[in-house]
Amino acid sequence: MVSAGDFRKGTTFEMDGKVYTVVEFQHVKPGKGSAFVRTKIKNVITGQVLENTFNPSDKYEEAHIDRREYQYSYTDGDLYYFMDTETFDTLPLNHDLCEDALRFIKEEMTVTISSYKGSPFAVEPPNFVELVIADTEGGIQGDTSKPGNKPATLETGYVIGVPLFVNIGDKIRVDTRTGTYMERVK
Repeated sequence: MVSAGDFRKGTTFEMDGKVYTVVEFQHVKPGKGSAFVRTKIKNVITGQVLENTFNPSDKYEEAHIDRREYQYSYTDGDLYYFMDTETFDTLPLNHDLCEDALRFIKEEMTVTISSYKGSPFAVEPPNFVELVIADTEGGIQGDTSKPGNKPATLETGYVIGVPLFVNIGDKIRVDTRTGTYMERVK
């Protein structure tokens, strides 16, 4: 059990049959009245963010989120198969569960799958991935100091903005948290 007075950023707990993680918290002791905890909490399954206040003595069941490394193996229709890197067990997931991660991963890449009580709810790609440009307009030689971007399609099918000097076949590093171009890789 965890009390609301012990909430810190990243604390996970169960409330009303749902699992939440604390995004922001503030312990408030007003001049009049009793103290309270003002929080922003995020539902780990749906991603919904709520603002809520708690009595510091309220107690909640602590939730343990299991995060494991998996390797993306292959696709079969609407199912995407991931292999546990420790036990070599295969885990099939629906497209809607791993849709965001699929923009940045290709076969044999390692991802982190979060689950609660054995039910996977999130697939996270590595923070940085190296992918090849599959399609874009021709590159422009010369002045690279001028800002300018053009759309480019990655080998995964995701479209990203890249600098004007990037060509088809170039390998680039992408920040998967923001979906942005970082640098060209040799």
